[in-house]
Amino acid sequence: MSHKRPLQELSLLSDKFEGSMLSDSHQRNKQKSRECLGGLDNENTPTELIQEWSPPHKHSRVVIKGKENQGNKGRRFVLARRSRKSTQFTVAVSCWDSLPDELLLHILSCLPLRDLLRMSRVCKRWHRLAFDETLWQSVDLVGITQLDCALGQVLTAGVKRLRCPHTFLGEPHFTKKGHLHVQHMDLSSCTASPSVLLDIMSRCRELNHLSLEGMELSDGIIQSLAENPNLEELNLCGCSGFSADVLGDMLRSCSRLENLNISWCDFSPDHVKAVVDNLACSMVHLNLSGYRQNLTMEDLKTLVERCPNLQVLDVSDSVLLTTDCFTVLLELKELVNLGLSRCYLIHPASLADLETFPSLRTLQVYGLVQDSYLPSLKKGLPRVSINSEPFSRVARPTPVDLREHRMWNMRCRLKYRL
Repeated sequence: MSHKRPLQELSLLSDKFEGSMLSDSHQRNKQKSRECLGGLDNENTPTELIQEWSPPHKHSRVVIKGKENQGNKGRRFVLARRSRKSTQFTVAVSCWDSLPDELLLHILSCLPLRDLLRMSRVCKRWHRLAFDETLWQSVDLVGITQLDCALGQVLTAGVKRLRCPHTFLGEPHFTKKGHLHVQHMDLSSCTASPSVLLDIMSRCRELNHLSLEGMELSDGIIQSLAENPNLEELNLCGCSGFSADVLGDMLRSCSRLENLNISWCDFSPDHVKAVVDNLACSMVHLNLSGYRQNLTMEDLKTLVERCPNLQVLDVSDSVLLTTDCFTVLLELKELVNLGLSRCYLIHPASLADLETFPSLRTLQVYGLVQDSYLPSLKKGLPRVSINSEPFSRVARPTPVDLREHRMWNMRCRLKYRL
């Protein structure tokens, strides 16, 4: 696959964008179009192809009347009319060719993804310009079910913002060596082997936001994450396949990490301890829920000591936490959102003590407080919104609607539309 030309590789991506959404008649028309465009590998269009596209020529008129022809009986004079359309085509091509690259890039920057891929097939120059790094800064591929070599092409085109969750990642087949420029990447719930994901992550050094939610990882992948010192937001919710020691090393290396969702992973008590012992003091939002008997009161004390600036903390489903945890959490002066859902050793009546938390505004206690007691609790905590967020937003790129072409409140320019 690696020996194919870039234009042929690009056809694979274009086929995926259009093939599954068209009827059979459209498919046949596209096949004929590809056969016609197959002759455009060279910048000069073949004469045969121009003749095929041009309208049929009118029959030539033979002129034999007139005195001028009387002396030349063996000769015949022919009047032919040049095709008007072919003249216009030549003039149009020459006009486009006369435009500088900067102006053509500005025109291409206004095109949607589908049209940009079509324009790349016109000639070699347009193919080069269509894959200029300035045009591929942000790409949203939500809705595509499978990506193979097209993923490698998009990443090596200089993309800095990539969104393609719920996608099957085949073999990217990178045609270029070196590091990628991607800074914000959402691969949530993608299907990929750890080796394929490692091939991608080992090329990343500039990551700032990353979501690998629900994926099977490896120690090599976690080690690759440690090579991104500017990483600020990381979503590893529901991940598995890596050891506690490697996790601790990664958290120490990513000293600028502020938002971390590491809930419901396949963790042992050693994994939880590796998290709380190595979190950066810059941590602001943390989701450490789902660890039942693996998160202890001692772990919570260590966590609060290391991260005194926490504003959002979710330790739901930690059945070893008791009412005594309020004394520990009170040290978090900037705590705004607290999650204690299904922490069954905390008595519901003691939740009224949270009134002493100066900054607390939202409280999640699903499964802990019965519906009949909620009105009394809300009356005792008038400043606090209770059970208003059923799903955690910590480090998640698009927690509400995948159809919204945003991730971490950043919009992508090139979008795949169904």
